[in-house]
Amino acid sequence: MKKTALIILLGLSLVGFSQKKDKIEPKTELEKVNLSGLKFRSIGPALTAGRIADIAVDTKNPKVYYVGVASGGVWKTSNSGNTFDPIFDNESSFSIGCISIDPNNHNTVWVGTGENNNQRSVAYGDGVYRSLDGGKSWENMGLKKSEHIGMIEIDPKNSNKIYVAAYGPLWNEGGERGLYFSENFGKDWKLILETDENTGINEVHIDPINTNIIYATAHQRRRHVFTYVGGGPGSKIYKSVDGGKNWKELKSGLPSAIKGRIGMDISPANPDYLYALVESENDQSGLYSSKDRGESWGKVNKYVTSGNYYQEVFCDPNDPKKVFFMDTWLHHTKDGGKTVVKTGEKSKHVDNHCIWINPDDTQHWIVGCDGGIYETWDHAKNWHFKPNLPITQFYKVAVDNEFPIL
Repeated sequence: MKKTALIILLGLSLVGFSQKKDKIEPKTELEKVNLSGLKFRSIGPALTAGRIADIAVDTKNPKVYYVGVASGGVWKTSNSGNTFDPIFDNESSFSIGCISIDPNNHNTVWVGTGENNNQRSVAYGDGVYRSLDGGKSWENMGLKKSEHIGMIEIDPKNSNKIYVAAYGPLWNEGGERGLYFSENFGKDWKLILETDENTGINEVHIDPINTNIIYATAHQRRRHVFTYVGGGPGSKIYKSVDGGKNWKELKSGLPSAIKGRIGMDISPANPDYLYALVESENDQSGLYSSKDRGESWGKVNKYVTSGNYYQEVFCDPNDPKKVFFMDTWLHHTKDGGKTVVKTGEKSKHVDNHCIWINPDDTQHWIVGCDGGIYETWDHAKNWHFKPNLPITQFYKVAVDNEFPIL
């Protein structure tokens, strides 16, 4: 009986202690208010957004397009940018390098993670992702040690054949570098163009008529806190005529000196025409062109960009002599590179990284830059900013010297 009474008294004392503790920690004013009816809404940024890495537009329905953000995941619009939905928030990477839509099945979307530029603020990724339902769900398909994916190309005649330009780590050697190929829809990957431990493949392009012809650009680079090494003997342009089984380096007419980053594109209007922006030593940098599928080249302009941050080339879909160059200020040529001019950016943010040109109306473009997404319908005379894409990139956090309030 004494033990029972002691247990009862102890239990009562604990209850009393619990009641006293509740009285010591009353609810805050905020806890007293019912907030269940309130919902968060985006209030910015409204003037400028974050850096856009890539845009992929559904050619069968241009109202649908995907936006890859350098530090903000993947967003999708189904109404020409009136609204955007985040579709990559549940995945392991927030930094995006490239996006590609399967030309044979537009519900299949490929994403390469890890921004494909080389400045200090670049974040790394964890390989290649694939969606089979228009971005509703994703599966990591491997190449997790690549850290940065430069480009993904799908064979337009066979969706099982995927080419991935693996850039490799930016701050150190090694990782998965080179051109990887899958012939079973991403289930397995084979390294078909091997580079060295400091060189990766930043771009891969498939000839739109003869898909056995493939081009790849290799870039040797290394980032340090105190400097950036933007080139080396590993930087080259390669070509294959048998679907990647064998490769040769393209040399004729290209810089003989040490090269840096190379950006190139094939003209969809005439695949004989190739254009390449080449960083090089000995005053050999500039714009080079070829009219024989890369067998011979010629320097057509001294125009250059900051290769660690830009250096991407986009050919007009209908005019083989018209080409756009991503740069601080958007540039283009109408005469095959003889003259390169500023395109025009009235009331538009600068620092451009990607462009989509409407093949049915080449006055209509969507451009991605450091300030978000802009669209023009009159060849850059006027621009429409998409203020509803809530992305930005924080470079620095500062604190004052006051004692923190707890």
